[in-house]
Amino acid sequence: MEIPILYEDNHLLVVEKPVNIPVQEDSTGDEDLLTMLKADIKIRYQKPGNVYLGLIHRLDRPVGGAMVFGKTSKAASRLSDAMRRGAFDKDYLAVVRGRPSSQKAVLEDYLFKDRRANKVHIVSSNHHKAKKAVLTYEVISQNNDLSLLAIKLETGRPHQIRVQLASIGCPIYGDQKYGQNVNKPGQQIALWSHQLAVEHPTNKDTVTASSLPPAVYPWNQWPEFCK
Repeated sequence: MEIPILYEDNHLLVVEKPVNIPVQEDSTGDEDLLTMLKADIKIRYQKPGNVYLGLIHRLDRPVGGAMVFGKTSKAASRLSDAMRRGAFDKDYLAVVRGRPSSQKAVLEDYLFKDRRANKVHIVSSNHHKAKKAVLTYEVISQNNDLSLLAIKLETGRPHQIRVQLASIGCPIYGDQKYGQNVNKPGQQIALWSHQLAVEHPTNKDTVTASSLPPAVYPWNQWPEFCK
């Protein structure tokens, strides 16, 4: 599988993750993005031995779009630190069912991940394993019973966007886990990592990379936001 490269130098690799590919090896045994990218680097640069590629953040298996990796351990460490400091901008596009009550809003919740069920729940702030989750959304457009949202992540919790949008009555199109009452099996989740902006680990410039979802339903209801 050919993985589109959005940006690359000696320190960083930013790619467009295909949908339905796990980011790293999991229990399914399916080929994963990290392994594919390491193999690609090994071939392209004729590298002997093992190839280093640091995983900085994750996207859920059904989600596609921009992802950044560190090509050295120092770059990966600095990128991870930027993420912890909130100096790593992550913007998403999502198509949701219905329309949020507010045109633009900040959602703040406390999340708990049930690892056995691989599902995230909104809990009270005093839950002993609660982690604060914050995002900002804005309604870009609406078409019938679907809305296109721009989302900026302030924190990076597992399934955060999916569970927070479902909690306001607007589950993401195709999301079987948090919108099973309105979505049908086989529908592709309409959540896309649209843009990343991060400080370069060595020269301190801002590296920005963007990716657009494919022109398939429901994204094709808004052609200007598709490839």
